[in-house]
Amino acid sequence: MRKKIVNLDQAINHILSHDLTKIDVESGYKGPRFKKGHVIKEEDISVLRSMGREHLTVLELEEDEVHEDDAALALGLAMRGDGLKLRGPNEGRCDLVSEKKGLLCFDPDKIHFINDDPDWVVVTANPYTVIGPGDLVAGFRILPLAIKKAQLERAIKISARFEVKGFNPLKVGLVTTGREIKAGVIEDAFRPKLEKKVAYFGGNVVGQNIVGDESEEISAAIRDFLNRGADIVICTGGMSVDADDNSPRAISEVCDEIKFKGIPVLPGSMLMLGLKGEKVIIGAPACVVHDEWTSLDLILPRIFAGLIPTLEEIRRFGVGGLCRRCKNCTFPNCSFGVKI
Repeated sequence: MRKKIVNLDQAINHILSHDLTKIDVESGYKGPRFKKGHVIKEEDISVLRSMGREHLTVLELEEDEVHEDDAALALGLAMRGDGLKLRGPNEGRCDLVSEKKGLLCFDPDKIHFINDDPDWVVVTANPYTVIGPGDLVAGFRILPLAIKKAQLERAIKISARFEVKGFNPLKVGLVTTGREIKAGVIEDAFRPKLEKKVAYFGGNVVGQNIVGDESEEISAAIRDFLNRGADIVICTGGMSVDADDNSPRAISEVCDEIKFKGIPVLPGSMLMLGLKGEKVIIGAPACVVHDEWTSLDLILPRIFAGLIPTLEEIRRFGVGGLCRRCKNCTFPNCSFGVKI
């Protein structure tokens, strides 16, 4: 990139080499009217003349260079996936903004690869963040006024694509275990909490089967919901290691595959998840009743977005899997469940 001086009439489509200050005596304003890197447009000419400009110092790109705005726009178009809109460019920066409610998905390792080039800055929200319409999910820019075409091509080739996976309106059946609840000695406290959590994702609790502690009775209640078209069955109670707690055994009897039993998250380490075909069966930990946020709240967004976590992913939940029980809770905008 090199500097040269041009007449104002020849400045259109050229890049300013430095800020141009405007002084307005009437308003008392003094500050940059056009910033370094601005590409001169036809409508700028009259403004520049009013500022007393007849010549400008501009930058001329080499054949192998790309202007900051063009580079940011090209990367933005390559990174924008479903559910996102591109905002910018402005001074070499573009943003990705969500168009819907859903789960933010991308590969963080690919972002690290782009940022290995010190001329790029790509900054994101955390992967698997629950976001809504209008939320900013990523911003990126180049630091110099221009970069080499090879740098842009490398960044695009990495294929760091962002996507917002919308939540599916799944049908949920609740299987509540416990002789004391079945007999009416105590009232079930799980359903109100779970109905609220399920509704947030657009789901619907289609019913509740209250059963005793026998494995056969629990598994029969699970199968009943599966036969009635439930997409998810959540079992509450009977998930500990007590002799009378048989929910894990019943879930194992019904499922074709157990994805995990136990998760490195506190509260909620006793969470269990299995599959019967494409149906999801969850054994919810007892802490769901008394803790506002648990391991269940880290898993439900993925399930409603159609993403079943693998065992390898689950074993990595330990880093960031500790709820600090902050006095002023801001979940999900906090460190609980953050995956970097």
